[in-house]
Amino acid sequence: MKKTAIVVGVLFIVGTVSGILSVVVLGSLLDGPDYLVQVSASENRIIIATLLILIMGLALAMVPVMLFPIFKEHNEALALGSVVFRGALEAAIYIAQAITLLLLLAIGQETVKAGATDASHLQAFGTLLLQADHWLASMLSIVFSLGALMIYYIFYQSKLIPRWLSGWGLIGAVLYLAVPLASMFGSELGILQLPLALQEMILAVWLIVKGFNPSALDSA
Repeated sequence: MKKTAIVVGVLFIVGTVSGILSVVVLGSLLDGPDYLVQVSASENRIIIATLLILIMGLALAMVPVMLFPIFKEHNEALALGSVVFRGALEAAIYIAQAITLLLLLAIGQETVKAGATDASHLQAFGTLLLQADHWLASMLSIVFSLGALMIYYIFYQSKLIPRWLSGWGLIGAVLYLAVPLASMFGSELGILQLPLALQEMILAVWLIVKGFNPSALDSA
């Protein structure tokens, strides 16, 4: 169980760091009216960002899979739900985002070849992909939040980690869920994602250093 806790903690860190690096690598490539030209001229950055997104998706999707044998002893239904939401669905959306980036790269390259006068249809397709990426990000936030609620409820119920830490996760997940819902109505509340992001890094360190509560494992 100690090894499982360490692996889960490392997966949290790898997923989060990969996600941050993907944002840093992309930078402002997708901003501005000439984003397709910028994308075309930055093929390596797009490929690196795509790989980082896939690493993030795989690492975070493995978290509920690793936790499932432990979680099912406390709440099998929610344990399975966490695998579906923070495993399968979340990974599928990350893969869709990676494909969207690669499609934007292909469209950008074709736009440069076609020239400004013959690329209006490509620019329209690029705009459509940007909108799709925006909605994928919103769906990802919703799926992530619901999966987090399941995970931290089991943690709170089972006392596998201190309740102040799992309670923080529950509150953070609710705040995180508010962000995409507000975004659908034109409000930007991205700062509400920070509490859960910080909590998961503290959780990762806790699992690596302390592991799961032995008495909670024994009771299960």
